[in-house]
Amino acid sequence: MYHTSPVEEHRDSLRSRLAYARRVTDSLFEMLKPEALLSRPIRERHRVIFYLGHLEAFDWNLLGRTTFAIDPFNAEFDDLFAFGIDPVDDSFPDDVPSDWPRREFVDAYVREVRSKVDRLLARADLDTTGNLHNGKVFDVAVEHRLMHAETLAYMLHWLPFGWKRPLEGGSRLPDRPGRRDEQVPVPAGVATLGLARDGSIFGWDNEFDLTRAEVPDFRIDAHNVTNRQFLDFVESGGYADRSLWSDDDWAWRSREGIGHPRFWELHDGRWMIRNMFDVRCLPGSWPVYVSHAEASAYARWAGRSLPTEAQLHRAAYGTPAGEERPYPWGDEPPDASRGNFDFNRWDPAPVGSYRKGDSAFGVSDLLGNGWEWTSTLFRPFDGFERFEFYPGYSADFFDDNHFVMKGGSTQTSMSMLRRSFRNWFQPHYPNIYATFRCIES
Repeated sequence: MYHTSPVEEHRDSLRSRLAYARRVTDSLFEMLKPEALLSRPIRERHRVIFYLGHLEAFDWNLLGRTTFAIDPFNAEFDDLFAFGIDPVDDSFPDDVPSDWPRREFVDAYVREVRSKVDRLLARADLDTTGNLHNGKVFDVAVEHRLMHAETLAYMLHWLPFGWKRPLEGGSRLPDRPGRRDEQVPVPAGVATLGLARDGSIFGWDNEFDLTRAEVPDFRIDAHNVTNRQFLDFVESGGYADRSLWSDDDWAWRSREGIGHPRFWELHDGRWMIRNMFDVRCLPGSWPVYVSHAEASAYARWAGRSLPTEAQLHRAAYGTPAGEERPYPWGDEPPDASRGNFDFNRWDPAPVGSYRKGDSAFGVSDLLGNGWEWTSTLFRPFDGFERFEFYPGYSADFFDDNHFVMKGGSTQTSMSMLRRSFRNWFQPHYPNIYATFRCIES
């Protein structure tokens, strides 16, 4: 009987994962009408057409040009679509639509890169050392693309509804009556962050090295803060209360004239929520999506605080017996019964809808339904080493102006639900599927 070698099995797995990731991002572009491609739905980001070319430019620059040292076949596009942006200090992009190539030229570039990358994967020596070992750079290409599927969802969320063709995304779960503002105790213990370098699990550079933190006992919200709870903050004047905001956050709030979450709209005196394909009455039981600045102000208003990265880890993966789990619910891999993730739905679900995903301490929705803000600045763990083929991936953001986020959203791929994965964003970025919960020390 013929047996496939472990290396070839891994190659087949990478080939399948790359094809899946391409289908996910292709479906997002396919839902757009032509007028959407040159739009800029988020002023801090590139126009949509950039991302159409960027996904392939990244793959080609990483694999073709860097890893295999192949001469470029379209150096202009390799450079044009190479880098996204994360502007600070109001340094927004100033390009105009005519600066970008026609779609048919970008589509031709995409097809050519995919063909070349597929051939590279077919012949790559995945049993060697270095960046090809176990397909490391191909893992990077797959997860980078899936990250951008989520980035694209954030962007396309703000396009006019008439520019998007509605896609299926799971049935909408009904709104529910309000839940109690319940907190659960988490006893003192150890939180294990990061990954060991001698392991076989893929991780980005900021996930290394293994870091253990002693966490004193605390109490944490069993559920994310909901729209209904956050409405109390809004109606009590929380956005106008200077004492609830840091200096930088207050300056941002005042400059932008912010008085409610970005996803909320006021229509004839009624609060509504903007979804991907419609506007509807504000669902009180959904998690609220806000910036870090807004989450921090709410926590102060409630007499609480945001959890640190280590506290959220302890609540999610710790157990009363002192052991730690790979997932909040245990050892079983993620599936649709455990949370709202992996592109299964466009909309959030009411908090607490996935009780099979609860942690050992009874904390719900720790994976999916919205990234969770922490109070931890995005900094390296001890032993951090840059990826030599992508040196700026994390290090460019160790600027004490980004905060760690944990968990995942409705549009987070299942592959990035590993315990060590870290996301991060600026505190004044309100466009993402990010929620929070509070703690009391």
